[in-house]
Amino acid sequence: MGKLIVNEWAKLFRRTGTLVMVGLVILLVMGVAGVYKYDEIKNPPQENPKWKEALQQQIKDDTIALKGVGKANANMKMYYERAIAVNKYKVEHNIAPESEKHVWVFVRDAEQIISFVGIFVIVVAAGMVSSEFSWGTVKLLLIRPISRTKILLSKYLTVLLFGLTLLATLFVFSWIAGAIFFGFPEGNISHLAYFDGEVVERSLVVQLIVEYLLSSIDLLMLATMAFMISAVFRNSNLAIGIALFLMFMGQTATMLLATKFEWAKYILFANTNLTMYFDGVPPIESMTLTFSIVMLIVYYLVFQVLAFTVFAKRDVAS
Repeated sequence: MGKLIVNEWAKLFRRTGTLVMVGLVILLVMGVAGVYKYDEIKNPPQENPKWKEALQQQIKDDTIALKGVGKANANMKMYYERAIAVNKYKVEHNIAPESEKHVWVFVRDAEQIISFVGIFVIVVAAGMVSSEFSWGTVKLLLIRPISRTKILLSKYLTVLLFGLTLLATLFVFSWIAGAIFFGFPEGNISHLAYFDGEVVERSLVVQLIVEYLLSSIDLLMLATMAFMISAVFRNSNLAIGIALFLMFMGQTATMLLATKFEWAKYILFANTNLTMYFDGVPPIESMTLTFSIVMLIVYYLVFQVLAFTVFAKRDVAS
């Protein structure tokens, strides 16, 4: 299996497009950092000396809003409870809101670039199997004394490794760009998380790594879907088109459905954002972390079963 993965990895990086994707991620990070630095120079951040008064007023406003929401909207109730608890914690522990950008703030801002990483991984996943059929090289693969399952698994694992490589590249270079353009903060910076009814301080570095990994779940599921479509229909354009459409429209459409129908919680995109259970609210009150993990596993298994079953039984004589 190891040799198969190495072979697929070598084939992937022999393509000019793969190196271009990696280079674009790096250029995008550096470009965004440059734009942010230019904006910071043009509009220098100013610390608010009355930040405690501002937070206390915000707490009062949120408390009034919480009473107005009541039990009518469970999600908004959870949102205001979290906001009130976090702001009270800041006031009680003298934690002023960040007014200056530093390396870790930029690393968090760079999370938005994960969507571009997702596009690149989807393109690779969509073409990983279908390209073998379009180039006619699939017969050369299948005549080897290796099972079809191992061949397909090596291709899928290569897609995952490529996605992790791009994700690691994004994290490392966002840290480098943030350090160069914005420097490091003075003292330790903690992340305030609201979990199980109370506010807890967490290491910001660990929190960012977790956020990057959780944000990539959507990427993983869409790449797996694109890989499945590629294996089933042997059409990379179809796989790319469907996966990208769902990537940009899936979350929005699901959130709209969630406002009216409880069954929307069974849709894939209602469950891909696991960060909502740690620093947010789920779209539907009855959803839990365990429920979302189970739904993700079910969808993942369906995609894999379809891909491996069809590929194992496909006649490639034509």
